[in-house]
Formats: sequence, C-alpha cells, structure tokens
Amino acid sequence: MQRNKGSFILVKRAAPVRRWTSRPSLWRRANVLAAMAVSIHLAACDQPEASRAVEPAVDHALASRGPQNPAVVAEGKTIFRFDTFGDQTFWTDTLRMHEVIRTSVSPNTALGVGLKVDAEALPPSVVAGIQDKSISLDAPATTVALLKLGAVVGVVGEVDASNTLTRVGITCALCHSTVDNSFAAGIGSRLDGWPNRDLNVGAIVALSPALTPAQKAVYNSWGPGKYDPRFNIDGKNIPVVLPPAFGLRHVKRELYTGDDVVSYWNAYVAITQMHGHGHFVDARIGVDKNNPPDLVSSKLDPLREYQFSLEKPAPVEGTFDAHAAQRGRAVFNGPARCASCHLGDVLTDVNAGRLHDAAEVGQDPVYAQRSVTKMYRTTPLRGLWHPPQLTGPYFHDGNAATLEAVVNHYVPLLGLRLTTQQQADLVEYLKTL
Repeated sequence: MQRNKGSFILVKRAAPVRRWTSRPSLWRRANVLAAMAVSIHLAACDQPEASRAVEPAVDHALASRGPQNPAVVAEGKTIFRFDTFGDQTFWTDTLRMHEVIRTSVSPNTALGVGLKVDAEALPPSVVAGIQDKSISLDAPATTVALLKLGAVVGVVGEVDASNTLTRVGITCALCHSTVDNSFAAGIGSRLDGWPNRDLNVGAIVALSPALTPAQKAVYNSWGPGKYDPRFNIDGKNIPVVLPPAFGLRHVKRELYTGDDVVSYWNAYVAITQMHGHGHFVDARIGVDKNNPPDLVSSKLDPLREYQFSLEKPAPVEGTFDAHAAQRGRAVFNGPARCASCHLGDVLTDVNAGRLHDAAEVGQDPVYAQRSVTKMYRTTPLRGLWHPPQLTGPYFHDGNAATLEAVVNHYVPLLGLRLTTQQQADLVEYLKTL
C-alpha cells in the first residue's frame, strides 16, 4: 500500500490473500475499530478439503510481545473514547441527528436503544438529582446536559452557552464499549472493548430526518447488537453481530472473513462507516472513499496501542459449573475436536494461515461473498459468556442464540458422537474462555 496525501491505497500482492501494508509510523500500530468478528467456529478441521491456506498477514506491531508504552496507551484511550475523526460533518450536517436528539431523545429513550451513560463522568449533584428524581430522565434537555458532561458513551456533543446541542459525532466507543451497570441499568463504569450488544445502531440511525422510508426500513430491521459494515457500500442488507475489541493483540487477521490485519479494518470503519475524514481505498472490494482532510492516520498508532492493551475479561465466578467446565475442556480438546481449528493461546487457526469455506462450518456464504477472501476465519474464542453484558448471540450473523445452540450446530454437521453430558460440559467450558 502506498500513502499519498493522506490516502491509503492497496496494491496487489502475489499471495492468495494479499497483504495490506503501509508506512509503519502511521499504520502498523492500528487496531480494529469495529472489527466484525464474533462468530464461533467450533468445527473440527483435521484435514478439511474446504479449508484454504493463506499467507499470514504481516503486522510487525502485532508480533511485538514487549511492554507497551503507558503514555501512548493513555493517548489511545482518549482517542478511542472521545475522538470522532471529524465525523460531525456526517452525523450533524448530513443526518441532522443533533436536531433529533435535542428535541426527541430523552435519557430513557437513549437507554432504551442501548446507549450507555458513564457514571464516572457525572458530578455529585447530577448523581443526587437522578437518585431523588429531581432530574428527569424523560426530558431531552437532560440528554443534552449529559452530552455536555461527556457522559454518553461513544457520542460527542457540542453544546453552546444557551445549552443547545449544535453538533454531534460518534467514536469507537459507541459500538465497542458498554458499562458495568453499577449505578443503574445502562449507567455505570465503562468497559472498553466490550461489544455493546444492547445497542440498536439501526434504530438510532433511522431517527434521522434525512433518510428515506426505504432506508429507515433497512436500518430498523437490524435489531440490537447488530450492524452491517457494508450496506452503504454494496446496498445489501446483511447485518452481523457486533464483536469484542479485546483480546486481539496476537491475532494476525481480522474480520469474520480474515481479509486483513486489524489496522486495515480500523481504517475502513473510521472512514467508510463512522464517516471520519480520510481516504480509504481497496480495489479488491471496490471501495474508494475520499473525505479530506486526513484526520485519521495520525491517531491510528496510539489507538491501536490502547485497543491492544484491552485483555479479555475473566470468567464470572458463579455463572458456570467449574467441575463441568474442567470435564468440558477435555471434550474441547478431544472428542469434539474443537482444538483442531481453535489453536494456540488465541484459539484460532488463522495465525497458521487457514481460512474455511462456508459449507465446511455450516454457515451462510452470502456475507463471505462480500469479502476479499470469500471464506470464513476461525474466530478467536474470548469473552463468550460474561452476563449480563455478554451472553450471545453467536456466529457472524447471530443465528445461534446460545452456546448450547453452537454445540448443537456442530454435532450433526461434523458427525460428532458426544453424549448429552459431554455436550453440557463443553458448554460450561466455553463459558470460561
């Protein structure tokens, strides 16, 4: 890839799946922004004919296992939480979302569509007002006040001296952060990197007065926890489950389809989906989005450092059967043959350069056909069960509502001979990953 005046141009490589590279100071340290990768492939892959070897992508920053620079991580944290990359020009000037918010979106309405409030950003007077109900959560003016405090996770508002919301934009945290509900449902301390599976992105976008009824119908069809990162590119409506942005530091290829390194997807989402300012080009999928000036590339290095610092959460004690999970680990590595694809510490064979045909893993091929590879990646297993925030659904399109459904999917597909007890034990083990 060549960089030219803020542009990011992909060039053809000889490998079956071409590598995306760039000037290291800007790109090799960028992590996934909205990496769409939460499907669980528990398939057995001993010698699958439908698998395909791919040349492992090169991301030298990814390969580094040394200590991270705390100052750079801190800078990336601020970018992740509060930087819009200038996307106010879309969310305000084009979609006119500021008009909707200041007139029609109360805190209760916002919480109802999955938006979250950072309790740590609330001053004591506001905390007391919410508790004693002297501050109304049914008033749009309260939402504007919360935006002025920087308390709405993933949404940045500009409020003038008369407390009128004048501009609004979104950040990485909109989809890839939630809260711990320590104050109330939807209000608590931030959990960065956790996918917000309550967030109904489509319903929020559909509030825009600038959209046609047909467009609103598509957005309203997505439902909570789903988003289609290519709808505005190819016009096809195929939403996928919002993924976690934690536990990604040592994964060599991102996306459900293993298209490229996390840096690539970070740029794609920042420019083509958030509508931040920059230039993203990938001729392999027919994308050329140029929105000058470049407000993205200088942020990617620290952003990646912060996102790569986000570890997967530990399993929640009391939400799984520890003895059954111990037995389930033996099932995972033995008769279920899960470990033949979920390899190593990150539990994916993509680091070994392998992708899978849709039929091999029993998935709909339609989404993969929109990608560079036309195949699916074995998703790293991390944070599968952490109630109440993370309880499914699973697979790229969410067609398995529970971990039990995941196991039930693969038993007949692969001809596994697992007893009912073994299946139950395997589910308990998956809850610990």
